[in-house]
Amino acid sequence: MFDNLSEKLDKALHVLKGHGQITEINVAETLKEVRRALLDADVNFKIAKEFTNKVKEKALGQDVLTSLQPGQLMVKLVKDELTELMGGDAEGIDLSGTPSVILMSGLQGSGKTTFSGKLANYLLTKKNKKPLLVACDVYRPAAIDQLHVVGEQIGVEVFSDRGNNDPVAISKAGIAHAMANGFNVVIIDTAGRLAVDEQMMNEIANIHKAIQPQETLFVVDSMTGQDAVNTAKAFNDVLNFDGVILTKLDGDTRGGAAISIKSVVNKPIKFIGTGEKMDAIDVFYPSRMAERILGMGDVVSLVERAQEQFDEEEARKIQKKIAKNKFGFDDFLSQIQQIKKMGSLKDLMGMIPGAGKALKGLDIDDDAFKHIEAIIHSMTPDERSTPAKLNASRKKRIAKGSGTSIQEINQLLKQFDQMSKMMKMMQGGGGKKMMQMMGAMKGMK
Repeated sequence: MFDNLSEKLDKALHVLKGHGQITEINVAETLKEVRRALLDADVNFKIAKEFTNKVKEKALGQDVLTSLQPGQLMVKLVKDELTELMGGDAEGIDLSGTPSVILMSGLQGSGKTTFSGKLANYLLTKKNKKPLLVACDVYRPAAIDQLHVVGEQIGVEVFSDRGNNDPVAISKAGIAHAMANGFNVVIIDTAGRLAVDEQMMNEIANIHKAIQPQETLFVVDSMTGQDAVNTAKAFNDVLNFDGVILTKLDGDTRGGAAISIKSVVNKPIKFIGTGEKMDAIDVFYPSRMAERILGMGDVVSLVERAQEQFDEEEARKIQKKIAKNKFGFDDFLSQIQQIKKMGSLKDLMGMIPGAGKALKGLDIDDDAFKHIEAIIHSMTPDERSTPAKLNASRKKRIAKGSGTSIQEINQLLKQFDQMSKMMKMMQGGGGKKMMQMMGAMKGMK
């Protein structure tokens, strides 16, 4: 996520990160490189120039040059200005209606239909809502089929009327169906086009006028860069939408859309899509994104994801097993499943401060655990609970059954043994305190 921009900003700020003397001249040179990095990320020239001018003005106004740690203060100023440029504070979603109606808009191929499903899944699992998806793309039969597939995948009902070619009528009928059947959120997936055109704008405007949604969200592919910003402006002129959804942020995006879209349309980014799975959706926090862009990681989001998967009762059972030297491969497999539920490994690594830079160029595969899972699944229940029983003949059988080698099994056993010893050591206080802290933080949510 924003790897190229992060690398270029890191190089630009490298001179100022030390504790040596900083002059107005090298501040100007650094900010020139920062502006160039923003332009390379497809940020509008005017916005990039205004950004660096504001940073320079604040730097000179706060006596950065004479401070004890001028480099760190400059990085903070860049981070604060990036946060402000992307919206300042996180914006919530309006769910005040009965039912709350959310209208999804955007171009074809932006990921609108998929994100409608992600949003429904988010509201179902995180907000305890009962959402209804409404299929209003009457031009592509495949779009209706796709929404039904998505709905079935996440366990959310989809309302559609294949014989009706009037999206206004379908959207009204969908809301009526929701009211009659106890749904408290309606998400309306509308048709997209390959480009902005008058017919498309009139249609979405008519739907908007007819249903008066609590939220109108514009979905945009972040990989389209500055084009995404221009398209957002065209839609906003017609719809006056409430917020932006940025999809495909896990791709090789330059970041220009995320950084400059708020400045152009004056509407907040509310959610981001970070992967293909239905739970790959995050609330957009400008300050956290600014920290990630500057290589500071995003520990808060990482902890929040861990909290969502943290099971206190399960943790107590694991703790007792470790204390009695009964921690086995079934328990290890359970821990792997919890990690996988937290999201893609690449995204998780990007949340760890400094990890993005350290792992640059490495291809972090989401299937990295697959061979470990295959090895464990090829063991008998007795072997999983007592790894010490794995002799040469058993390893040979497991290797054949899992499609791996004996060397890989030996490596896994060595790693498992090291991890077990480390977890045993953590039983002496540090681990317990960490577990108690996680439990307390979970209770605060």
